Amino acid sequence: MAIIGPWVALLAGGLCEAGFTTALRHIDGGRNIGALIAFLLSVTASMGLLALAGRQIPMGTAYAVWAGIGAAATAIIGVAFYAEPMSIVRGLLIAGLIGCIVGLKALG
Repeated sequence: MAIIGPWVALLAGGLCEAGFTTALRHIDGGRNIGALIAFLLSVTASMGLLALAGRQIPMGTAYAVWAGIGAAATAIIGVAFYAEPMSIVRGLLIAGLIGCIVGLKALG
């Protein structure tokens, strides 16, 4: 963990989670090999970075932050690139999720 800190690893892992959920959208039952490879690389990196961060951050906190980053980023990607609806309530809930992540970091 000398190269990157545990919180940086956790952030990167959460973003990789958004990568694998986005790739999952395109796998098409395994017929889209590029998306399948992107999924496999992203899920491997995501889980590996979570495990790495979990060495220094309590695993419950690490998992909550990792999942929150992935969920928020996936929702933002859906709105930005896949015409998923964005309402004021949805935006506030995503902002609340990000606020909870920041709060867990502040406590951690």
